[in-house]
Amino acid sequence: MDSVRKLLQERLTEDNFSKLMAIDNAKMHAFVADAIELANPGSVFVATDDEQELAAIREMARSGGGEHPLAAEGHTYHFDGYNDQARDKGNTKYLLPEGVDLGESLNSTDKASGTEEVRSFIKDSMVGKQMIVCFFCLGPTDSDFSISCVQVTDSPYVAHSEIILYRPGYEQFKKVGPNDEFFRFIHTQGVTDENGCSKDIDKRRIYIDLEDNLVYSTNTQYAGNTVGLKKLSLRLAIQKASKEGWLAEHMFIMGAHGPNGRVTYFAGAFPSACGKTSTAMIPGQTIIGDDIAYLRKRGGKIYTANVERGIFGIIRDVNSKDDPVIYEAITTPGEVIFGNVLITDDGAPHWLGMGKELPTEGTNHSGKWHKGKTDDKGNEITASHKNARYTVSIGALANRDPLADDPNGALLGGIVYGGRDSDTLVPVEQAFDWAEGIIAKGATLESETTAATLGKEGVRTFNIMSNQDFVSIPLGQYIRNNLDFAKGVDNPPAIFSVNYFLRDENGAYLNGILDKTVWMLWAELRVNSDVDAKKAPTGWIPLHKDVQKLFKEKLGVDYTEAAYIKAFTTRVPNLLTKFDRVEAIYRSKVPDTPQIVYDTFANIRGRLNEAKEKHGDLISPLDL
Repeated sequence: MDSVRKLLQERLTEDNFSKLMAIDNAKMHAFVADAIELANPGSVFVATDDEQELAAIREMARSGGGEHPLAAEGHTYHFDGYNDQARDKGNTKYLLPEGVDLGESLNSTDKASGTEEVRSFIKDSMVGKQMIVCFFCLGPTDSDFSISCVQVTDSPYVAHSEIILYRPGYEQFKKVGPNDEFFRFIHTQGVTDENGCSKDIDKRRIYIDLEDNLVYSTNTQYAGNTVGLKKLSLRLAIQKASKEGWLAEHMFIMGAHGPNGRVTYFAGAFPSACGKTSTAMIPGQTIIGDDIAYLRKRGGKIYTANVERGIFGIIRDVNSKDDPVIYEAITTPGEVIFGNVLITDDGAPHWLGMGKELPTEGTNHSGKWHKGKTDDKGNEITASHKNARYTVSIGALANRDPLADDPNGALLGGIVYGGRDSDTLVPVEQAFDWAEGIIAKGATLESETTAATLGKEGVRTFNIMSNQDFVSIPLGQYIRNNLDFAKGVDNPPAIFSVNYFLRDENGAYLNGILDKTVWMLWAELRVNSDVDAKKAPTGWIPLHKDVQKLFKEKLGVDYTEAAYIKAFTTRVPNLLTKFDRVEAIYRSKVPDTPQIVYDTFANIRGRLNEAKEKHGDLISPLDL
């Protein structure tokens, strides 16, 4: 390690060297030294938890480091390149050593050749630039949820984003000691164009080394590809959790407020743009986190904690009526980064669905924009990108839950799975038990694709537990881990499915935007055994009188019996087709699928066919 120390002393100032060496971890030192030798930066800045140093990164970002100030104090905007607007699923791969196979459903490449390729792209990519070394903590600090991380990047924008999104981790990292229980991330923007955007998109790579808890990211700026502690670290955490007997999930955590001041905590898994953040932000409820949750068992109970402390949210359709808390937070002076929105001439952000008249011109990710502008293929360039984002601290939200940073986490009362489904699932349904909930609600989750990932929109895709893109172990093992997690738990959390996108025969939505308030509060009552339910073939559904009362009390809406019947009809043919469709995926692509999955599918088909014989293809909830 003398060579590592020598290199660090030569390339770092005395102050930065001292900060790095104050952490007694030779593996971390070797990682930073290797990154310096590989990327060859002009200088290196090591950031601690000191607020002045974090403020310096903020200033770097807004002074030519990927962000630009807006009129409102503390607000900045960032543009990704025109072809760098979403997670690159095709070039996000696991680096697997010889003999390791995660199954064909998970994107991977040979470790040796993949490592050589991505390192060749990073080689000398920081010449003349400053390297930033930051330390963060996934989960609350001083907790059994805590995972220490070190991020190396040449993008002040990426570092600033992580300052908002994650808890400072320099002091926490000192507690890791000399072992290797931490995650490592290296990101380089690569060659940038006149707008400061990554130019060599054909060399965009996001490679994940599961053996070494290491992520490489290069030639990209979009946060989903570059903010290492987000979905990239989720992949590392899933494998770590599998080895250690806990769960790392793509879930929000919210507090649903029931009668007499009672708060019941729910975790919820929804694919991108399916209502995940808006569910976590339901008016009158409280939020712990909107995206990633760790689940641990203690004393026969399940507790959960937010991995993050901020939100990197889709901004499209965020407006004062439907998302008042978020809207207030991002339109009030304070620390907010807007990504890929339209910037008006007076220095204000404008996005699709914000509830204001669309300007005729401005500046966006394509440069100077005007209404009707098209790209070189003749496609309309929208004022704000469909996947435009905002980054804000949860601390800026009026409905932040008191347990948001509690090192013990929150006691979990229920789990919710939701996707985009126009013709099959009812708005809310409770699974009969934990196993059927995991299998029939989580492991069969499907959703229509959206602008949050590259590729064609509107295609219905299978997305197990809303974690398909991030699972880093064989899918069969992932299902078994979820099933086994309830062992030793006195009263496992109730499991629900929700569907906000059900349509009638004319294509009209059967759910209003705020109807999710009722579905979640009904789930809260069910968890606490406050209301009865009707037994449908696939789970428990609400009684009309119970949801009618909630609609009136919470939304001031008269929820008619006719609306209830239309929404909660059991659509037998569509359900049978769904289970056939999903089972075919398991049989063809997941060879290690546990037999209980197929047995559960068979039991559900039996119940559906029995109900069909009695009541026909479409079964009114009044007939149950």
